[in-house]
Amino acid sequence: MAAAVLVGCEGAFLVVLAVLEVVATTAARATLALTTGLFFAVVGAGLAFCAVGLIRARSWARGPVVAVELIGLLLSFSFWGGATTPGAIVILLVCLAVLVGVLHPASTRALAAEES
Repeated sequence: MAAAVLVGCEGAFLVVLAVLEVVATTAARATLALTTGLFFAVVGAGLAFCAVGLIRARSWARGPVVAVELIGLLLSFSFWGGATTPGAIVILLVCLAVLVGVLHPASTRALAAEES
């Protein structure tokens, strides 16, 4: 359940980032801002959808969540060093917490029970 809540928060955060990116659009970078905003919105909505799936113990939700969290782990290391280190630590800790939550044996049993 905690992992599903964290995934939902990640999804909401990405949707907020999408809105902020589009709002901060300038004429010089309009295409970049719109495509970045669209990307964040799609990934955020997908994570929110997967969070609902995890709450309802749907096994299909685990795969996309694990993939996104592994990408997040790699992303956290790209922010390591200097002023971005606190952000890297937050990303790293959230991704690890979600991975532990969705790969925990109790979660595995709950998700497998849905298939029976």
